[in-house]
Amino acid sequence: MEQISNGVSADKLVGAQWRKSSRSGAVGNCVEVAPLANGEIAVRNSRFPTGPALVYTQAEMAAFLAGAKDGEFDDVLS
Repeated sequence: MEQISNGVSADKLVGAQWRKSSRSGAVGNCVEVAPLANGEIAVRNSRFPTGPALVYTQAEMAAFLAGAKDGEFDDVLS
């Protein structure tokens, strides 16, 4: 299996099943996530589906989601 690293072109993640939130904007301005075969989670910009993907471990994604649910990142929205 090829090493997967941050910044990999999203189209090189063969077999990735990308999905986006039902809260996404109508013009496609959202992020998409895909679980990978090695257990990691890839994230990409839906406007650039062949652009770079960020790859996170399950622990990293769990920490981010917990923080988001707790409102820890609400201050970035103005």
